[in-house]
Amino acid sequence: MYVFSQVFVELNELLMDKNQEMHWKETARWIKFEEDVEEETERWGKPHVASLSFRSLLELRKTISHVLLDLDQKTLPGIAHQVVEQMIISDQIRAQDRANVLRALLLKHRLVSPLRISKKLLKDTPQFFGLHKTKSKHELKLLEKIPEDAEATVVLVGSVDFLDQPTMAFVRLQEAVLLESVLEVPIPVRFLFVLLGPPNANIDYHQIGRSISTLMSDKHFHEAAYLADERQDLLTAINSFLDCSIVLPPSEVGGDELLHSIARFQREMLHKRHEQEVKLQAKEPKSPEDTDDPLRRTGRLFGGVIRDARRRYPKYISDFKDALSPQCMATVIFIYFAALSPAITFGGLLGEKTDGLIGVSELIISTAVQGMVFCLLGAQPLLVVGFSGPLLVFEESFYSFCRSSEIEYLTGRLWIGIWLIIIVVLTVAFEGSFLVRFVTRFTQEIFSFLISLIFIYETFFKLGKIFMDHPLRSYASQTLNQPNTALLSLVLTAGTFFIAFYLRKFKNSAFFPGTLRRAIGDFGVPIAISTMVLLDYSIKDTYTQKLSVPDGFSVTSPDKRGWLIHPLGSDGQFPIWMMVASILPALLVYILIFMETQITTLIVSKKDRMLVKGSGFHLDLLIIVVGGGVSALFGLPWLTGATVRSVTHANSLTVMSKAVAPGDKPRIQEVKEQRVTGFLVALLVGLSIVIGDVLRQVPIAVLFGIFLYMGVMSLNGIQLTERMMLLFMPPKYHPDHTYVRKVRTLRMHLFTCLQLVCLAVLWAVMSTSASLAFPFVLVLTVPFRRFLLSRIFTHREIQCLDAEDAEPSLDDREGQDEYTEMQMPV
Repeated sequence: MYVFSQVFVELNELLMDKNQEMHWKETARWIKFEEDVEEETERWGKPHVASLSFRSLLELRKTISHVLLDLDQKTLPGIAHQVVEQMIISDQIRAQDRANVLRALLLKHRLVSPLRISKKLLKDTPQFFGLHKTKSKHELKLLEKIPEDAEATVVLVGSVDFLDQPTMAFVRLQEAVLLESVLEVPIPVRFLFVLLGPPNANIDYHQIGRSISTLMSDKHFHEAAYLADERQDLLTAINSFLDCSIVLPPSEVGGDELLHSIARFQREMLHKRHEQEVKLQAKEPKSPEDTDDPLRRTGRLFGGVIRDARRRYPKYISDFKDALSPQCMATVIFIYFAALSPAITFGGLLGEKTDGLIGVSELIISTAVQGMVFCLLGAQPLLVVGFSGPLLVFEESFYSFCRSSEIEYLTGRLWIGIWLIIIVVLTVAFEGSFLVRFVTRFTQEIFSFLISLIFIYETFFKLGKIFMDHPLRSYASQTLNQPNTALLSLVLTAGTFFIAFYLRKFKNSAFFPGTLRRAIGDFGVPIAISTMVLLDYSIKDTYTQKLSVPDGFSVTSPDKRGWLIHPLGSDGQFPIWMMVASILPALLVYILIFMETQITTLIVSKKDRMLVKGSGFHLDLLIIVVGGGVSALFGLPWLTGATVRSVTHANSLTVMSKAVAPGDKPRIQEVKEQRVTGFLVALLVGLSIVIGDVLRQVPIAVLFGIFLYMGVMSLNGIQLTERMMLLFMPPKYHPDHTYVRKVRTLRMHLFTCLQLVCLAVLWAVMSTSASLAFPFVLVLTVPFRRFLLSRIFTHREIQCLDAEDAEPSLDDREGQDEYTEMQMPV
């Protein structure tokens, strides 16, 4: 398949200076959007969408008559000489005009901001920056915004008095070449467009130059220009461009109504072009990489696990090299607290629910050990393994059952762990993970929303408990001996959340240089934690509950249990029937781990994240479940792929492209796919017991703020979240998404309400005595979507609302480096 380079377009016009000497002056450029040189100030204006006159496009179409394709020339004089000779052969100019036209083409170029250092030199030898401090910040940023593989188009238009009729040439060079003193940036030129003619010709040279420049900046046209074999191919591409363009008749109507009608009409035309592209792509043969579906069954025992290992392990060394980045270090600090917070919070809740048999110590050690093992062996190390709300619900229910049945809880968990290993080995042997295919966006979003809701709920529930234990006091009753603990805890929680939240937004602001903004944004959560800890430390006379970190590697309740759990019970009388019957609760636990881990993998591995190393549904499930089964022998909790922490981990490792057209939105350049951040996070969580004295100075309310931050931010990118907000918006304010345009509003709201009903049922089941049935109810959302919704909604509606690539997806505002700054006039 042909690989097309990005195109940088520069428009030069033939003008006369104050000394009455002709020269080529740079007047506009395109990096997707148009930027013009302002005549009064001689500086670049604001990037904007180019608007063209219909006549100039028609004139351009009529003008393109002389096309030179794959010209084998390496210098500007050589190209100019060849172009002039072809103009004479095609009778566009007279032979006696040869010297004048050639001289015009080789006139000096006057550039607004020339830059003569190659991008590679600037990147590989930072000391060269010192030599160019006289260069403007804008010039250096422009170089960053142009993709590495970009090739240039030079457009030369103007009027001369020695020609009787217009002459033009469209040139595609066989190889892109650097033309000295022609462009303001040192990138190779692939295309040239020349248009010269008499001043009295009934054409606007400037507008035709803008038209061809805009065409060349259009992805579809410049791809056609790369593939063109003759003039007719270019004309066909112009026709295609016109098919998606809009002609506005003369009218005094303006404002938002006009913009809305234009945008809507153009969306329809662009969608038709997109549908044609999809049909053409469907006919193209797929490469082996495209058909390597990780959920495709091999038909062999353990074939999926073997394929996962063969796909992922050859990249093992790069998994450590790719971690050499400051962004990875910032991620370690952030995710460490993001992993430690649930370990301590859920550990405390576990201790309450299980009467201290499993608590903070066990959960911290389990998170550390299983996390390190998974990061070393897993196929998708971006997953963060941890405890979750649904698992807490199961533990509470199973403990209640064991206590009422007079069965040893930890021994029962041990047999559940044994059955877990048997179940996962059988599942993986027969490639059972292919069932994930049936888990559509409908179920993914319900589950993701539920997990986020648990994080948000736990924050306010724990805060509420603090308010109950330390009620607010009136001003009259307050003394220094009776500080308001509840109010300070609220301040610490809110402060941590808002500092982290707004520092993330600060990353996209126009303040400070981009490098400093990125650093502040990347370390936003550590900054928030440090600030609130210092605030709490500075208030000496106010009590706040601190982290309850165990002292050393000991179990939570040494008087009740040891590290090893005997399979026959402490008295050797564990009932045999329960050993067999444990398969039923094991199935429940397995469903929970299977659903949460696989859904998390699906979310993390979405196509729009542009992951390149692949995932391993079979291998990861095997490692997590077997690790949990073995952990039960030591009385440690089972873990799963934690959705919120994993998505946060992947987002924090996402690198946005700096090569962004001025005024355009950044796109994902890469994700730091590596094993080091997850391993270090798990290791630090384990070492938290060693540095317990330090962590005991951290207020628990600060971790509530992190809980709230992760819960709120993980709601971004969930289509259900946006459709819930649309329930309260008039249709005229609905955003421009496919499911809004193609699905009637009431039908879209019905789909949203059905998801909310499923969410409410899951929450109700989880919060009542029927909580053991939660995994089965969660699984029932799959056939509910597959069989019932298909009868309520049409196939087209389902595709718009439940397709994997339906908007919104990954929040591309995450890490939107210097977007605002590049929109501002320089």
